[in-house]
Amino acid sequence: MKNTQLTAIHQALGAKMIPFAGFLMPVSYEGVNAEHETVRNGVGVFDVSHMGEFLVSGPKALDLIQKVTSNDASKLVDGQAQYTCMPNQTDGIVDDLIVYRINKEKYLLVVNASNIEKDWNWISENNTFGADLRDLSDNYSLFAVQGPKAVEAMQSLTEVDLSAIKFYHFEVDKFADAEKVIISATGYTGSGGFEIYCKNEDAEQVWNKIMKAGESFGIKPIGLAARDTLRLEMGYCLYGNDIDDTTSPIEAGLGWVTKFTKDFINSENLKKEKKEGPKRKLVAFELTEKGIPRKDYKINNAEGEEIGHVTSGTMSPSTGKAIGLGYVKTAYKDIDTEVFVAIRNKQIAAKVVKLPFYKK
Repeated sequence: MKNTQLTAIHQALGAKMIPFAGFLMPVSYEGVNAEHETVRNGVGVFDVSHMGEFLVSGPKALDLIQKVTSNDASKLVDGQAQYTCMPNQTDGIVDDLIVYRINKEKYLLVVNASNIEKDWNWISENNTFGADLRDLSDNYSLFAVQGPKAVEAMQSLTEVDLSAIKFYHFEVDKFADAEKVIISATGYTGSGGFEIYCKNEDAEQVWNKIMKAGESFGIKPIGLAARDTLRLEMGYCLYGNDIDDTTSPIEAGLGWVTKFTKDFINSENLKKEKKEGPKRKLVAFELTEKGIPRKDYKINNAEGEEIGHVTSGTMSPSTGKAIGLGYVKTAYKDIDTEVFVAIRNKQIAAKVVKLPFYKK
């Protein structure tokens, strides 16, 4: 089991620690609902240093990225980031990731912790261009400072105008007295804020300064459980739940990051699937009766026939509703369609709704 640079700090703060993607990670401190509300209404900080970082560089860096990812990275300019996914050859997804363009010959790929080895092998196998690949995952720490007070709380730590960083853009500058820190706005919570990428040797200092700077704004450390409820309220996919090796980007509603203006791995099959229409779709739903949907619960129609399954579900702290994502047969994908979630042998009524669940 790997540790982040801050494992001892999390333990001293009373965090409940669990194994996650090969790391010992803080799942909660004072409780999911309280931590969730801290991020929605104030400012909180997550240690997400388990995430993977690959540097792709050289004259052929973009060619490799264009081949392995579904979005069009040629549209990026320096200081811009892009959400994308890596399709496999069997209509599934190797991983979803963020591509950061540092310059025209240097890109940072940020991948999910559970997929670091798989992603590295996949990209390496497909590197027929001779692009330079470096796995920086064990050298960098990552903190997500999230919430509506994040800009104000963190501004004292840098000369970069944080309010000027647009969504899915980033700056590389000094932050909390650490050099060459990536400050990006690619939040996974829907409440604004920043991701701070720093070298491991600076991690403890940066964390302590973040906590000190945010003190008067009520900053608190936040665990992975609240990260999950926050992202689910926005309808953001979680790899291993809502997308995986067996789900296509078209089924998963990721057509918007699947650009057929270029060739990429399995693009012909995915183009055909988009044209013909997938047999199932990932939908958002909320229960209209009492209950809480959980991963892998069956979704049925009014006749009791199985039409799909839940991929993520929770009681939403912000809306007070039981919400979820799940795959259903395409005939049941439309907004306001009634479906039923099988919970403890009962058929609990639900309806398909539009994302996001949480609206500011």
